[in-house]
Amino acid sequence: MAMLKEIKEIPDKAEKILYSTKNIKLPLDVPYIGMGSSYYATLTLYYQGIPIRPSRASEYYNYLSGKKVRDLGVLISQSGRSSEVIWCRDLFRRFYAITNVLKSPLCVSTNLERVFPLLAGTELSSSTKTYINTLITLYNGLGVDPTPAVDLLRGKMYEYEKWGNQTAGMIYDLIVSDNYKGSYVIGNGPNIGTVHQAAHILSESTKYPFIGMSVSEYDHGPKETAKDSVIILVKSDGASYRRTNKLFELVENAGAHVFSYEDEDVPEALSPITSVIPLMFMTYYLAKLLKITKPFMVGSKITEE
Repeated sequence: MAMLKEIKEIPDKAEKILYSTKNIKLPLDVPYIGMGSSYYATLTLYYQGIPIRPSRASEYYNYLSGKKVRDLGVLISQSGRSSEVIWCRDLFRRFYAITNVLKSPLCVSTNLERVFPLLAGTELSSSTKTYINTLITLYNGLGVDPTPAVDLLRGKMYEYEKWGNQTAGMIYDLIVSDNYKGSYVIGNGPNIGTVHQAAHILSESTKYPFIGMSVSEYDHGPKETAKDSVIILVKSDGASYRRTNKLFELVENAGAHVFSYEDEDVPEALSPITSVIPLMFMTYYLAKLLKITKPFMVGSKITEE
């Protein structure tokens, strides 16, 4: 699979986008619209208190917009071809585009005011490079300096890969066992975006369902499914840290298999840039163990160069 090669390109691509977007400015208090990975990236900023308005493009177009034309929006599509995002162009007098593909339908519009290219290069597998570069673009543009996290990437790739490979092996053994029930990916605050992204790529790459949710959402009901389930926990030292530790001690005692990753080298606000990468490696190695040879079997890849 191309995925392993693309994950290992992340440090180079992240450093490139870090400096190319260093002085950009993105608007506050406007809709930030995307689908899939593009939408999940906006949640990492929203859940650290940045006043933006993330929306899935399909729901914004069909339910939230009221078909009213607003002054400004930010439209994010890594491929530049996501149909629902394209629909939303006409709901703004002007819009900014964040995309990996400059020659795409998203960038062909008279009301396009500015394009921010992601500079991630060709991506044939699940969103990895493009997701990280989308995060860095949003962080820089919204006034949160991502440099400390980006500076760590190159030196920690071996650690990320080792964790991902080892964890994939343990989860594989559980999946093929007789008692496996299902998998959750769970986190807090800005890592709510991280766990949705991880669940997204795990599901499409392994062909097994993974559900992403916040710690509090899991606590209000789904914890009753703990026995024989797999929990992939993205930890970060923030406001909910103590509650998280207590809850997952409880569910582990109830029979859940809990695998956690915490990057202690970055503050919670920047942890989405680093904490998702071990889960990307885990996705690759788990798909390999499951003998998944084609990343996209139902439909096709929409994130391209």
